[in-house]
Amino acid sequence: MTGVVTDLRVGAIPPPPAEPGPDAQAAVLQAMADAGCDHLVVGDHVCFFGGWGVDGLVEATALSMLHPALPVHTSVYLLVLRHPVVVARQISTLALRAPGRLVLGVGIGGEDRDEVRACSVDPSTRGRRMDDCLAVLRPLLAGSTVDHAGEFFSLSSVSIRPAPPAPVPVVVGGRSTAAVHRAGRFGDGWLGIWVSPERFAAATSEAEAEAAEAGRGEVDWQHGMTVWCGVADDRSSATEAVSRAMEGVYGLPFERFARYVPAGTPADVAEALRPYVEAGCRTFNLLTQSPDPSMIPGAVGEVRRLLATA
Repeated sequence: MTGVVTDLRVGAIPPPPAEPGPDAQAAVLQAMADAGCDHLVVGDHVCFFGGWGVDGLVEATALSMLHPALPVHTSVYLLVLRHPVVVARQISTLALRAPGRLVLGVGIGGEDRDEVRACSVDPSTRGRRMDDCLAVLRPLLAGSTVDHAGEFFSLSSVSIRPAPPAPVPVVVGGRSTAAVHRAGRFGDGWLGIWVSPERFAAATSEAEAEAAEAGRGEVDWQHGMTVWCGVADDRSSATEAVSRAMEGVYGLPFERFARYVPAGTPADVAEALRPYVEAGCRTFNLLTQSPDPSMIPGAVGEVRRLLATA
């Protein structure tokens, strides 16, 4: 592939500010914008492995108020742990304050089954529950009045007013075939993680075929990848930073993930991600770790520049 990739979007989770407080956080976000980052990324957990997490929509709202322009992508919001009508109201409220600046990535979670059970959800029902959630959430966000008799939610003449003034794209995460097909039936894209470029290309084709079979017509596809990565002046330090973070989050050896986790200089990370661009990926949500968090905005911006000019 040669030339300039004009529709590429690269964003990242903001690094922690050097000092506490909204002014310091706002300065970090401005540094990301100045470096060329296209959007911010937030995660979501209720009580992950002993109680950890942030609420993705609360975090997205806070970041949207701290910067006047940067969009925020949830990667991913655990929709199955919430009631879709309540989520529609939250999104409507955020959309009024920051119209057109949310991309809702959703997933079923499940690495910590206790977190799922703590929200009164049977882990074995997560996939079916997600289908039910999306069947309710998407028309509510579009301004429709919803009548729905599903396995988990029953609604009669429910609406959310005002509806978001601009469409809220919904991308569906998950590596399983069921998640890929769900993206085709309900989503504006599929969001991969820990998959090869070949699998990315195959999954997005499967999602689009599923959408066609469902008669959805034209879809403005926004397929993407969530990628853990490490950045530093040398590969060893970068790998140490990202492996320490991932083992702390997942409680699993880094070797389980290493083949899908680029680490090194921004040029090293861009080189590892280039095959995904060639496979059609145009959105990257980077979960970037570094021994020096202050270098993350510039590093993410450099990764974007290198990928866009590949």
